[in-house]
Amino acid sequence: MQTNIAGPENIIRAIRENHLPIDTVVGISTDKAAKPVNVMGMTKAIQERVFITANLTCPQTRFICVRYGNVLASRGSVVPLFHDQIRNGGPVTVTTEDMTRFLLSLDKAVDTVFAAVRGAKRGETYIPRVPAARMIDLARALIDDRDIEIKITGIRPGEKVDEIMISEEERYRTVDRGDYYAIQSILPELRSTEGPPADLPGEYSSATDLMSYEELYTLLKEKRLRLGDVENGEGELLR
Repeated sequence: MQTNIAGPENIIRAIRENHLPIDTVVGISTDKAAKPVNVMGMTKAIQERVFITANLTCPQTRFICVRYGNVLASRGSVVPLFHDQIRNGGPVTVTTEDMTRFLLSLDKAVDTVFAAVRGAKRGETYIPRVPAARMIDLARALIDDRDIEIKITGIRPGEKVDEIMISEEERYRTVDRGDYYAIQSILPELRSTEGPPADLPGEYSSATDLMSYEELYTLLKEKRLRLGDVENGEGELLR
């Protein structure tokens, strides 16, 4: 709460009370802010609202947000965990066979921030369009032809089966920005009509348009995220 809510409030107050000539503030959010089921997601959802509302009290500054999921192969993500489990001979643990996640590269995460800085209107939240896959397929692709067991451990409290980037409610105020979606502000004072409406039949989640096993295997090869690539210092994990 102090990091995700009090921190942004401190930034906004510093700009407002000191009349700081800040052009743009970008709030880095997470998929967990959409339909949150745990405290981290709830505080991130409030963080988004705090930054968006600041456009009304600090009109000289543009406050925008970006929202994306876990970065592929970043510290604490599932790829390094699977690598460690494979090195140790298994088992590789998957919570449920239905679990899906977006596969966002570090480059795409950074590109999303820059795209928002270039194109986001006041109060908008930028969402990257990224592929998604089942975690059990990811485990199988990383195991490859090794004789290693996959163990189903069960979903944990506060964990979603699918990552959600845009909720059903938000899709009605989401516009298409090419490689990105832009959620327009919930505040009518900041609402813009620029851009065609996004063609979303429902929420934008990692359960939509899943990659096949073959497509996932090819992606891991391209990103050099297979265990041999990482141990040779060639993978995205170590760059």
